[in-house]
Amino acid sequence: MAGGPKLRGMNDRFRLLGAVGFSCLLFLAVQIGALSLVEPFTAADMQAVDDPEDPTYSLLYVLAILVATAFMLAAFRYGFDWIIRGLIIGVSVMLAWFVFAAIIPLVTVSGVLVPLPLVAALAVGLALLTYPEWYVIDVAGVIMGAGAAGLFGISLGLLPVIVLLVVLAVYDAISVYRTEHMLDLADGVMDLRIPVVLVVPTTLSYTFLSSAPQPDSLERSRGTSEGGDGPPVTNGGADDDQGSTADTESPADSNHESAPEPEAGRDALFIGLGDAVIPTILVASAATFVDAGTLEVPLIALNVPALGAMLGTLLGLLGLLYAVLQGRAHAGLPLLNGGAMLGYLAGALWVGVPLLEALGI
Repeated sequence: MAGGPKLRGMNDRFRLLGAVGFSCLLFLAVQIGALSLVEPFTAADMQAVDDPEDPTYSLLYVLAILVATAFMLAAFRYGFDWIIRGLIIGVSVMLAWFVFAAIIPLVTVSGVLVPLPLVAALAVGLALLTYPEWYVIDVAGVIMGAGAAGLFGISLGLLPVIVLLVVLAVYDAISVYRTEHMLDLADGVMDLRIPVVLVVPTTLSYTFLSSAPQPDSLERSRGTSEGGDGPPVTNGGADDDQGSTADTESPADSNHESAPEPEAGRDALFIGLGDAVIPTILVASAATFVDAGTLEVPLIALNVPALGAMLGTLLGLLGLLYAVLQGRAHAGLPLLNGGAMLGYLAGALWVGVPLLEALGI
């Protein structure tokens, strides 16, 4: 049939454009969710540190991330995957409880107090245990991401957050391009089907339950696309994915580099949840600690610097997705954190905040 390949090519492009749009919506959901939690978390005195302006807390968080990474790698190496799955689902329930407690009131039924926030949080955990389909993973990921970003955002001032974003961006680049241990961590995490990724289907028939994904934010040339019908995809970071087949290259072929090809035949994209959470910490921190350019938006705390950080993150996400869909290797946080910081500084300067003050110095 004449024009068939062209129509298929157009369909592939529309599918990928839809996936890019859905990815942006998921990031927006995490960002708006975190902003909606700033005031309830602050009112509940949920700040995690005594002095939010102390940058040493950022280094302690980085150290905690390194320790957690080493623990997870050891668990995967020695066959204790179930411990990681249990811990992540436990953290999901805890963060969901924090979030729901901030937005859902306790109710009394026939004189009995019903802890709806706890019930809702346990329902999230049960869904993850029994039916971790892609939409369950995404909903849990958005709830976790909003809660974590909100908590960190109200707990760390501007300088600590900027230090945290810079250090984690550098660490992400090193762990992907140099040591590659983030890739090994992703290989272990993905089979567990837990909310450390945001899953973005490109087809209506896609199911995460029977797939064996390959990570997207972090890339290296091994394997095939989900379903085996597309160009080569990648294996990536601690926050990424799966597909149905994986025809790996031989060691001799793995060092061969070829020109990148667009990822047209993929059934889903996978983006690390941390890639959404880390830059959103700056969004929440800006909304908490910058007293300038306030925007009156119902239900959320927002100002121009926080809005700039949101837009900068989304621009970084578009750049990251473009690189991923071209088959290029890329760590997520350098682009995402860089976009968030540049957008934040642009917004702060726009409303007259001096540069040093905007940097928290």
